[in-house]
Amino acid sequence: MKTGIIVIDIGMTNKKVAVYDERLKQLDVAYRNFAPVSVRDSLGNDVPAHDLDGMREWFASCIKEFASKYDIRALSVTTHGATAVFVGGDGKPCAPCVMYTYEPGKEFHDSFHALCGSGDELQRMTHSPRFDSMINLAKGIYFVRERFPKEFAAAETILNFPQYWTFLLTGKKCYEQTFLACHTYLWEQNKRAWSSVAEKLGITGKMPSDFVGPCSAAGTVLPEVAEKLGLSAGVVVASGIHDSNASLLPYLAKGGGDFVLNSTGTWCVLMHPDDSCSSAVMGADDIGKAVFFNRSALDKPVKTAIFLGGLEVDSYVKIFRRENSTDAFPCATMEDVRDVLRRKSDFVLPEIVRGSGQFPSSRAGISEGGKFFPYESILGGSAVPGILADERRFWAALVVSMVIQTETALRRVALKDGTAVFTDGGFRKNALYNTLLASVMRKNDFFITGISEATAAGSAMCALTALTGASLSELGKNIPIEKTRIMPDDAGDYESYKQEWLRMAAEQE
Repeated sequence: MKTGIIVIDIGMTNKKVAVYDERLKQLDVAYRNFAPVSVRDSLGNDVPAHDLDGMREWFASCIKEFASKYDIRALSVTTHGATAVFVGGDGKPCAPCVMYTYEPGKEFHDSFHALCGSGDELQRMTHSPRFDSMINLAKGIYFVRERFPKEFAAAETILNFPQYWTFLLTGKKCYEQTFLACHTYLWEQNKRAWSSVAEKLGITGKMPSDFVGPCSAAGTVLPEVAEKLGLSAGVVVASGIHDSNASLLPYLAKGGGDFVLNSTGTWCVLMHPDDSCSSAVMGADDIGKAVFFNRSALDKPVKTAIFLGGLEVDSYVKIFRRENSTDAFPCATMEDVRDVLRRKSDFVLPEIVRGSGQFPSSRAGISEGGKFFPYESILGGSAVPGILADERRFWAALVVSMVIQTETALRRVALKDGTAVFTDGGFRKNALYNTLLASVMRKNDFFITGISEATAAGSAMCALTALTGASLSELGKNIPIEKTRIMPDDAGDYESYKQEWLRMAAEQE
C-alpha cells in the first residue's frame, strides 16, 4: 500500500480532497461543490452561509475511502480567506458561517468603521485594505456579533477557517500567520499582536492562544476520529494554511531569487516575497488601493496587490458573445494592439466591482471616440459601443486594460529592475496579454509558469514538513514548475496611450 498525504482544499466554489505521495505526486483526488445554506439574521434578511455539515460529511467519506487505498501518514488543510467558525463549549459551531461575499450595505460598513477606525487608518495599522462585502474578516465577525447576538455570545472560540477543520481532526485550537494576516484587520504584523480592531470587537478572549506555524504539526488525529475515518494512530495534522500562501509555497521552495508571482484567475493576485523586507511598510500611494501584506508560510511579509482581472475579462467576453450571437472567444494580434494604441480612441476602464482593485474610484465602462458607455448600460444592452462589433479592436483594447492594471499592481508590490515575474493561472494562456506585458516592462523578465494544482501541492508540502521535518528546499526538488520566457515585441504608443487611459480613469472618479 502506497504512503499517502491527504490535502483538504476548500475553495469558495470547488472543494476537493487530494492524496499525494512522499515525492509530492498527486495519486488521487475527489471534487465537489456545495450550495450555500440560507440563514435569517436578526433584521429578517436571508444571508448565505457555508454548509459546514455537508462539507464535514463529504470530507469524512473521502478520507475514509482514501484510507482504504493508501497508508495515510499526514493531513493538511488549505482554505479561502475571510472566513471564521464560531465554536461553542461543546466543540460544535454555534453560529452560521456566513459567506464573505454577502454585502450587508453601506450602513453596516459605516457602523463598523465608526467603531474600529477608518479604512485608511486600518490599512496603515494592519496592512489590510478596506473591502466591500465582508472580505475583511473582522467585518464578518462584527456581522455575526450584530446580527446573531445570541449565537455570538455562545461562542467559546473563534477559529480561522483552516484551523476549524484542523480542530475537528486533532482537538487542537490554534492560529497561524498566513490566515491571520490576509486582509483580516485583526493582526498587526510588525508588532505580532492582536490589533485594536480585535480589542474593540471584544474577541481577543475568544481567539486561540496557541500559535502553530503552517508547516508544523498541530497534533495527531484524535483516536476516536481515526477510528471513524479508518486512519491509523499517529497521523500528523499540520495547522493549516491560507490558499494564496499555499500556492506561493512551491515557488518559495524552488528558490530562484527575487520574483513576483502573478497568479491569475477571477482575482489577479500579485505577490512579492521580497527577502529584503523584514517588516511590512505601506507606501503613500498604497492607501485606499487593494494593496496589502500577506504573511508567507516562512513568516515573512509578502507585499500583495489584487484586482478582478479575470472577472472583467469574462464579463466583457460574455457581452461580446451576446452582441455577436457567437460562442467563439475573441482574438487579436500585436498589430491590432499597436493600432488601438496609435488611435487612442478606445479605452476599457475599470472596475466592474467598484473599489476592488488598483483604481478604486474609477467607474467601469468603455470610452469610444470620446463618448463614455457605463458598464451597467452595456450589460443591460441600453447603450452598447460599436467596438463590441469589432472583434480585433475590442479584444486588443481589453487586453491593454488588463496590462495597464497589471503593470500598476506590479509597481505597487515594489517590483525592482531585474525582478522576475511568473504568470500562472488563466492568463498564462493569453499570449497577447503576456507579450504586451513583457514588451512594456523590459527591465524585468517575464515567464509563463505552470504547476498542477499549486494550492493543493503547497498544502501537501506543509503536511510533509510537519511529518518528516524536511526543509522546503528539499521538498522543492520534487515540485516540477514549467517555465517559459516571454519574448518582448514592439509596444508601439503604449506609454502615451496609458497616460490617456489613466487620465480617463481618474475622470470617472
